[in-house]
Amino acid sequence: MGQTTFSGPLRSLSTVVPQTYTVASAPSASEAGAGSIIYVSNGAAGSPILAFSDGKNFKRSDTGATITAA
Repeated sequence: MGQTTFSGPLRSLSTVVPQTYTVASAPSASEAGAGSIIYVSNGAAGSPILAFSDGKNFKRSDTGATITAA
């Protein structure tokens, strides 16, 4: 599936499923771009978490800390 750019809020009548990664396989946060969202299966000290890019690092959605496997 290709990449689509939106202007304004994203609304869906169905589920939105972000790509799944581990901390080790996560893409570069700077290349992904600020605001990108991923699902990290071990990013909350070994537990699953949604994470967002701040343009430099992927941050945990619950605390804002950088994702880490341990």
